[in-house]
Amino acid sequence: MSLAETSKFMSLILRHKPQVIGIELDEHGWADVEELIAGISKSHTFNMEMLEQIVETDNKQRYSFNEDKRLIRANQGHSIPVDVELEECVPPEYLWHGTGMKYVEAIDKQGLIPKSRLYVHLSKDVETAKTVGQRHGKPVVYRVLSADMQKDGYVFYLSKNGVWLTKKVPVKYLEKQKNS
Repeated sequence: MSLAETSKFMSLILRHKPQVIGIELDEHGWADVEELIAGISKSHTFNMEMLEQIVETDNKQRYSFNEDKRLIRANQGHSIPVDVELEECVPPEYLWHGTGMKYVEAIDKQGLIPKSRLYVHLSKDVETAKTVGQRHGKPVVYRVLSADMQKDGYVFYLSKNGVWLTKKVPVKYLEKQKNS
């Protein structure tokens, strides 16, 4: 298994299904590094050096170690209830959300909802949103009136890897961008 494939497997474990390798996450999403390595090693070659390389080189900065590297967690994107200790942040005037054309009808009716995740993920710029949207086919980008949302009482968080998070984005705060 390549490092990229191992990283995806880790994402499954640390965000959605730790039971796949027989480990548990604590209430803040932390997993014991030795248990994670032992669990992955049951079916794939894996060690601390590989784990450190994944954490350091992951272009989305999905993972964080604690200070002594005995614990690791995914920074966001969980479908299981964990508190990754996010701090409330005041968002910029606008944030962006990239999606695929196939989701536009649902978004235009119900706004952005987290579906299987705990939060809606938003980008700080159009280009990042467009890149995210391309993962789902022809990209469509929405501008989110985040400052207005925050004034109206919605809470925003900024994850360690620069992704903005909120519980939902109602339709009235969305503007579909032309030529996404």
